[in-house]
Order: sequence, then C-alpha cells, then structure tokens
Amino acid sequence: MIEQLNALETEALSAVEKATEEAALRELEVHYLGKKGALTAILRGMRDVPNEQRPIIGQRVNEVRSSVQTAIETQRASIETARIQALCNDPHFDATLPSDRPTVGALHPLTKITYHIEDVFRAMGFHLLDYPEVESEYFNFEALNIPADHPARDMQDTFWLKNGHLLRTHTSPGQIRAMRTFKPPFRAIFPGKVFRFEKIDASHEHTFHQVEGLMIEREISVSNLIYSMKTLLEAIFERDVTIRLRPGYFPFVEPGFELDIQCQVCGGSGCSVCKQSGWLELLPCGLVHPEVLRHGGLDPDEWSGWAFGLGLSRLMMMKYQVEDIRHIMAGDLRFISQFRQG
Repeated sequence: MIEQLNALETEALSAVEKATEEAALRELEVHYLGKKGALTAILRGMRDVPNEQRPIIGQRVNEVRSSVQTAIETQRASIETARIQALCNDPHFDATLPSDRPTVGALHPLTKITYHIEDVFRAMGFHLLDYPEVESEYFNFEALNIPADHPARDMQDTFWLKNGHLLRTHTSPGQIRAMRTFKPPFRAIFPGKVFRFEKIDASHEHTFHQVEGLMIEREISVSNLIYSMKTLLEAIFERDVTIRLRPGYFPFVEPGFELDIQCQVCGGSGCSVCKQSGWLELLPCGLVHPEVLRHGGLDPDEWSGWAFGLGLSRLMMMKYQVEDIRHIMAGDLRFISQFRQG
C-alpha cells in the first residue's frame, strides 16, 4: 500500500504542475482528494492491513494528502498571479479604474413594513398566525356572517376555483380559525395575501396584502380598539398621524367603523392615490359580531372582542410615499433597490 501511495503522490504532483487553469485544478482536487477520489479508494484497503502497520500507513496517507493539497494551493496562487500579470501587461487595462460594486439585495418595502407591524403587535402581546390563502366558502363568507346574496359572493368580485373553494378575499377567515384554535382570552394578528377580481389602477390591485387583528376578552370596548390602532400607526409613521373614524357596515362586526388616514403622499391636498379626497381608507374595524363569535365556538354572552383588517399595501404606500400600488407586484428591481440600506 505504501507503493500505491507513493505512485499516487508522484502522479498527482505531476498533474498539478501541468495544470494552467483554475478549472483543471478543481478537477484534479476532486479526482485525487475528493470523497470518491483516488486516495479514498486506496484507503478502502486499510481493512486488509495488519494492525501493526496501520499507524505507518495512516501517517503516509496524511503526508500524501497534505503534499497534494499544498501543491494545488501553490499552483492556484501561481495561476492567479499569472492572470493578474497578464492584465497588467494589457495596454487596454487601467488598474486605477474603480471595480464593479457587488449587487446587494434589499428587502421589499412590503416585507419591511410587515416585519415592523409584527414587532409592534408582539410588543402588545399578540400572537402571529398564518392561515391558508385557498379558503372554503364557509370560512370566507358564511362563518363571517356574510349572507348568500352579498355582492362579494358574486363571480365578478371573487376568484372561484373549480373545486368550489376560492382565493380568500380578505384575511378575516383567520378570525374563525383562531377562535376555534385558542382558548380565550387571546389576541392575535394574521398577515397575508388576499385576492379580488378588481379593475387595476393606482390604488387597486387584484392581489394585495392585509393584516387581520383580533382580540377576545370578557369585557372590551371601542376605545380599546382605537387606542391599539393609534399606537400602531404612530409606531409605523414615527410621528403623529391624522385619522378619522366613520360609521361603516361590515357583516362581521357590530358596530362597524371605517378608519381613514390623511394621505401621507399629498399631505391631504389631493392626489391620484387618495383620488383627490385627501383621505385614504385604511381599515375596517369594529366589535366582533355575536354571530361570528358563535361560529368561532364562543358564547357572545360571555366573550366579546374587536377586529380589524389593515391594508398593508396602502399603508406601505403612505409610509414610503409610493404613488402607484402597481409598483408593489411589478417585480421591477429599480423600484425595490430604492429601499436598500446604506
């Protein structure tokens, strides 16, 4: 076996010395030193070597491995030196020019604001949950007290699938799933994508992002909801924001409200994002409807709660002064690169 190792070393060193390219060196390294290489093949015969000779053979194996590896690294350095020298001798090469900067990735602004919201709600004791994007009609509509004749259940507003399921039109089905999973009292948020068959413009997309929030307690009030929303928005925008609360009808809350935020793009003067109104509808909210509590397996005489559905896409537009929602899903690196750190 010693003779085999000596022959292997001589062969490997000769081959390495003749290599003139990095790719050839990598092939030699795999051929001689890889897991399925020539040295490994010789080592398989160690089981037939007498015990008293094994230390000698093992020492020689390590010497051959080290010798070949050193030769490869030395030759690799020589090849690199020769490459650099060739560049320097090239009359068209200017060593004083700045090198190309490596491409550095960046989090999508929607991802950044989602992480921020998650951190804010975690600090307030909320669980972070995730639920399916493909939902049943029951969880998306019926369990949320949305009647069969509601416009949202029409073909022109919802992406229906062939198996009778649908792409969720809001993150609100998470309310039912959470109430059936967790023992009250509890509080949770569930961010994710939602889908609606809408005409696309500067403030509407067929695929957008929301975060649903739900708090279940024995005694809860609208003032608690308003405080939580105010805390969230001030944390996101890092300043005082102007909001307004309007009565609104939503089948899954009673009473229901529309929370609007003064447009952060135009400062309330009117633009394409807010449709010249100065305000942007940000989220529906309210106290959870007793029927929704029942569908969630809770007794409305014992438990109450509030819920909201926050439009992450629109909030991101306000936060980063994005004038067109279509930029979010466009996949344009020029847009995303603006949010690179540093």
